[in-house]
Amino acid sequence: MSPRPRPLDGITVLSVEQAVAAPFATRQLADLGARVIKVERAEGDFARGYDNQVRGMSSYFVWLNRGKESVVLDLKSDDGRAAFRSLAARADVVVQNLAPGAMERLGLGANDLLAVNPTLIHASISGYGRDGSAQDKKAYDLLIQCEAGLLSVTGTPDEPAKVGISIADIAAGMYTYSGILAALFARARTGEGDVLEVSMLEALGEWMSQPYFYSEYGEAPVRTGARHASIAPYGPFDASDGTVFFGIQNNREWAAFCTTVLGDTRLIDDVRFASNVDRVSNVGELQDVISGCFAALPTAAVLRLLDDAGIANAQLRSLRDYSAHPQLAERDRWRTFDSPVGALRGTLPPVQARSYEPAMGAVPAVGQHTESVLNEIRTPRETRTP
Repeated sequence: MSPRPRPLDGITVLSVEQAVAAPFATRQLADLGARVIKVERAEGDFARGYDNQVRGMSSYFVWLNRGKESVVLDLKSDDGRAAFRSLAARADVVVQNLAPGAMERLGLGANDLLAVNPTLIHASISGYGRDGSAQDKKAYDLLIQCEAGLLSVTGTPDEPAKVGISIADIAAGMYTYSGILAALFARARTGEGDVLEVSMLEALGEWMSQPYFYSEYGEAPVRTGARHASIAPYGPFDASDGTVFFGIQNNREWAAFCTTVLGDTRLIDDVRFASNVDRVSNVGELQDVISGCFAALPTAAVLRLLDDAGIANAQLRSLRDYSAHPQLAERDRWRTFDSPVGALRGTLPPVQARSYEPAMGAVPAVGQHTESVLNEIRTPRETRTP
């Protein structure tokens, strides 16, 4: 029996990408079956050199680039630009995250490419957008976290802290990915291409909307470490032999928590804790009440009580603990994929479909597919419908 088709089988994506944001978007497309042709410099995407933790390969590059074909082109040369135009003429999607205006200066901007392929979907990612006084500023993930106000709400009262993953890049990559899917859907109805632009600042800014509204129409949220700034109790609490994390979302859960976990029903209607607003206002006293109860209980006992009360809770796991998480093993969520250094293990993409399994192709070496891809554009082009 032949394998079931994937949603983007037959779609070709041409990407001039580096670092995280654009590679993250195109890797999602590759997992859905798209052919992704990654154009690199001779020295390769600089993310290849971020670290060497994966048997000599960069953890960033392994994460972001499986399932792609690597083609080395010198876009500053006439031959390189001509090859790129030929590839774009056959592609469904072009993605790029070079500095604003760089592709236009090469004669490879959105308007240039749509002139040779009117059905093309062209997507660009930049730090701040293609106009405004900041359009030419360099934009790295931590710097966008600063500009979007994220560090004002992340960390302790004494010191801000960055998010430990490339969250601004990921936000921009996810909006680029979803925008491309929407544009492909629209093109299937209209037969027309489109031009998409995503800025990292605006992508992360969308994710900052809740603290923005909280601050814009009230007081600015304070940094609270691992505790939630506007829901209580929600965060870490010390037991006798460790720390547990749990969160309470509503008064029904608060009543169950008081009854089953704290064993004190008088606290249900205590004026200091009667609503979430009250609990946040009196969070210091609330912490003292909970810690006083937990101090005599081991972590395992607290977690059992929280489960019995129907209160969401979690263990603080290391990344090695996550790798051995029983839930992922029980759901068969791990797969292997190829790379220049051998088979590597990773989780399936989070969307689980009945009709197909994600592609999870190999991680390419620099220029691994240059000759095979360029040979294709030396042959007559087949007619393609949108």
